[in-house]
Amino acid sequence: MEEKSVNKTNSNGYTFMFAIILVVVVAAVLAFTATSLQPTQKENVRQEKMQSILATIGIETDRAGAQKLYDQYITEEVALNKDGSVAEDVDAFSVDLAKELKKPVEKQVFPLYVADVEGKKYYIVPLRGNGLWNAIFGYISLKDDVNTVKGATFDHLGETPGLGAEITKDWFKKSFEEEKIFDDNGNLVGVSVVKGDIDPSNKDDNKVDAISGATITGDGVSNMISERLKHYLPYFEKQKGFKVATR
Repeated sequence: MEEKSVNKTNSNGYTFMFAIILVVVVAAVLAFTATSLQPTQKENVRQEKMQSILATIGIETDRAGAQKLYDQYITEEVALNKDGSVAEDVDAFSVDLAKELKKPVEKQVFPLYVADVEGKKYYIVPLRGNGLWNAIFGYISLKDDVNTVKGATFDHLGETPGLGAEITKDWFKKSFEEEKIFDDNGNLVGVSVVKGDIDPSNKDDNKVDAISGATITGDGVSNMISERLKHYLPYFEKQKGFKVATR
């Protein structure tokens, strides 16, 4: 009897059943853990989004302090239709640009954040485009003239470290500060990332210096800035007493 019991325990069927039970238990534990952490993960993403928005207007904070400073400096959140009207019953903060960009432009909504820092007004526009390997995204803030860049922040899903991934570095982001988005004829051109002899002190040339070896990522940054900003012109032009900057 004892020998039969040992043989049963060492059989393939027993091993297979044990493996199935182990897989089920591990899967259940992982599923429970993922479900339990989901609210925390969502909150972290929400706070990081606030950090990025605030960074464009020169307000730096950690995740823990993001909500308080966001409430202090962001005075308005609006989602816009293509004609510049405000989309009713749309939570601008919850708009997912990745999903919006898959829609026809006429059906997209365009989130906009308005900030007030020591009496100065800023408009913050979310950005999203394509880099070399995957999506690139960020935010750009404009001063009250809707022409001068206050600040910008960028991130990516898969650009090459040391090359395209440099868009996240402070030196690159700071190069956009005080740049103009309209050319001398009043046309919206955004800010282009270009190779060549770029004078960083010239803030009227609509250009910043490119990242060495990251031409495609730089082009992606240029394209997403001009493509996203153009959708906000109807809104700015509709503002009472507001003049869209031209030169």
